[in-house]
Amino acid sequence: MKKIIIVSLVTLSFSLQTNAQTKKGGNKYKDASLSIDQRVEALLPLLSLEEKVAQMRIFHANIGVDADKNGALKLSNKVVEKLKLGIAGIKNPGEHMTALEAAKFNNALQKYIIEHNRWGIPALFVTESYNGVDAEGCTKFGRPIASAATFNPALVNKVWDVVGKEARLRGMHMCHSPEADLIRDPRFGRMSEAFGEDTYLVTQMVTNAIKGVQGNYDGLGKGTHIGAVAKHFAGYGQVLGGTNFAAIEISPRTLIDEIYPPFEAAVKEAKTLGIMASHGDLNGVASHGNPELLTGVLRDQWGFNGYVVSDSNDIARLFYFMKVAESPEAAALMGLEAGIDIDLYAEDSYAYLPAMVKKNPSIEKLIDQAVRRVLRTKFILGLFDNPYVNIKEVEKGVRAQSSLTLAKQFDLESVIMLKNNNALPLDKNKSLKVALLGPLLKENTKAMFEAVSGSKVKFVAQKGFDLTDGTKDVPKLLKTDPKVLDAMVATAKEADVAIIFVGGDEHTSKEAFFNGALGDRATIDPLGSQDELVERVKATGKPVIVVLKHRRTLSINTIAEKADAILDTWDLSEFGDESTAKIIFGEVSPSGKLPVTVPRSIGQLPFHYSMKEINNKKGYLFMENGPLFPFGYGLSYASFKYADIQVSNSEITPNTEIQVSVNVTNTGKIKAKEVVQMYIKDEIGSVTRPDKELKGFEKIELNPGETRKVTFTITPKMLEFTGLKMVKILEEGDYSVKIGTSSNDYIETKFKLKK
Repeated sequence: MKKIIIVSLVTLSFSLQTNAQTKKGGNKYKDASLSIDQRVEALLPLLSLEEKVAQMRIFHANIGVDADKNGALKLSNKVVEKLKLGIAGIKNPGEHMTALEAAKFNNALQKYIIEHNRWGIPALFVTESYNGVDAEGCTKFGRPIASAATFNPALVNKVWDVVGKEARLRGMHMCHSPEADLIRDPRFGRMSEAFGEDTYLVTQMVTNAIKGVQGNYDGLGKGTHIGAVAKHFAGYGQVLGGTNFAAIEISPRTLIDEIYPPFEAAVKEAKTLGIMASHGDLNGVASHGNPELLTGVLRDQWGFNGYVVSDSNDIARLFYFMKVAESPEAAALMGLEAGIDIDLYAEDSYAYLPAMVKKNPSIEKLIDQAVRRVLRTKFILGLFDNPYVNIKEVEKGVRAQSSLTLAKQFDLESVIMLKNNNALPLDKNKSLKVALLGPLLKENTKAMFEAVSGSKVKFVAQKGFDLTDGTKDVPKLLKTDPKVLDAMVATAKEADVAIIFVGGDEHTSKEAFFNGALGDRATIDPLGSQDELVERVKATGKPVIVVLKHRRTLSINTIAEKADAILDTWDLSEFGDESTAKIIFGEVSPSGKLPVTVPRSIGQLPFHYSMKEINNKKGYLFMENGPLFPFGYGLSYASFKYADIQVSNSEITPNTEIQVSVNVTNTGKIKAKEVVQMYIKDEIGSVTRPDKELKGFEKIELNPGETRKVTFTITPKMLEFTGLKMVKILEEGDYSVKIGTSSNDYIETKFKLKK
């Protein structure tokens, strides 16, 4: 029978007391008056080889960290054996508990860990953050791609500040988030986990997310926030064919100029505590065995001094999947030499290190280097001095009213209006019958709309059909009964207006796991009968408002043609439908902008706004040229006029800056927010250059008739690129600066760079 250890949440065993206090001089690392580096160097020599390697491994709580029916800590025999040596960390302990239950549980778990390894070394408890903290009972925010649509870095910072606080209050210390990847292929199922296609936008978002979740770094030692692990280094969003685990081919120039900058900013500006390596290879070199990437670029060039963690089981996969190592032991050595400090989950990788050291003692120097980084992280987080959660703070700190209000504000600024033929806003002061239809309709959607609209508007809700059968690993598409569609059309005929909720559910765009689960797609057209539903409801003659809910870009050609109005909501918070209703009924003007380009067809891929100008020379037979909707696009209930663009100086040098300003006027009838976007184009370059690049944006709010001068600073750094000799250069010549409401709608002027 499998051995289970039950430990009371109140009284824990103190049976193992042969720790540092019994060793002469062995408790120096406990002296909080010493520097972190001094404490690390005091502790490291005390550890046995096996204890060192334990500090280089993380296991998932699902192998036997749980609570019994009475709430007592329940550990499997496997976990008990592991914890005798200590551990770097545990992933997702208490994830299915309420915040208060998790806080008590994780206190008990941490206490057990500290008391059952010789030196009382605490563990890192690790979570993830895609809709807020990835655990029960926390505030559910919109996904990162939706936050990018706000074009409001300060708001993103506030959201991730809540994430950091709520995670720490439930006993967590690190999160394997946020993603600094550029996402340019909507076939990829993990698209919504990242912040979009553009280097500058992603950089602004990811640095603010990290600063927020880490409490501007100061919150780490104070015990109020958690550490970030920026991922996936590097190029993970560029997998060939859009399929997870596929090869990654990125030109060295693109890598330096476009892929690296968000990660470099995460390290240098945001001070991320951790970096996660990429599942894939990079131009033929497996990322988990790439010392040039993980040490040369990350540490030697950028000065990163945190820890690098593998993605799930990926060090071992250097042998049995990537096939670049001759044996499991060779894979472990490759990962260690490349610069990976922590092995995530695997039992067939760093677990071999103690035996490997006996054959090759020189390896221990690399082990010591990795362990220093892990211990340093634990000291930064204050875990040796204050390893436990203050239970009294949990309930008032998690899901605080201010956090719920923030989630709603986030939603309101995320929604993008793609089309409006005067169908919106609806007037809640008129008697209306509204049909809420479609497969993305939720059970509480009708109630949320009713709460917003008031008594004069009547709703009828009819979901009609599901897109998939909900199978977690490999979902199946469901066929729609024609009678169901007939009934939905009949419902629309009886209404004054139809609001149709379409797009994709959580099963149609997700991570494709290694074990056979699928989440990527070979087409990006709307699935099932969704286009037919929109067409048939439109044929009734009733106004059709489409609400898009999705986690990947969709080529919504039919919807774009037939709908009278389209609101793109991506994946919002738990209050998303309430916020959508507020926009539909005109309480708030939409202000979101597209963080990606929306193609007309999957055949246009790769397709992002900042591709080289030469890519725009030719289109395709039998299809209109250009995007369906461009990057940065988003309509408002107001209208904005851009005028009087001026530069402070027509010339810039490597040692000077110039300012460019524009007057923006709200020519509409309501107060509204607008994202003013600045793009720069290098007119002539020694290498082929992007058509344009986003280099600045500012979200402003204007009253009707109000004009505001918006000013951006252009720095020499913005004009740098990787030249013919593969080093960063500034080239003399002409540049144009374009300021407007999207990447396709702007006014412009020119300036010169002179040396």
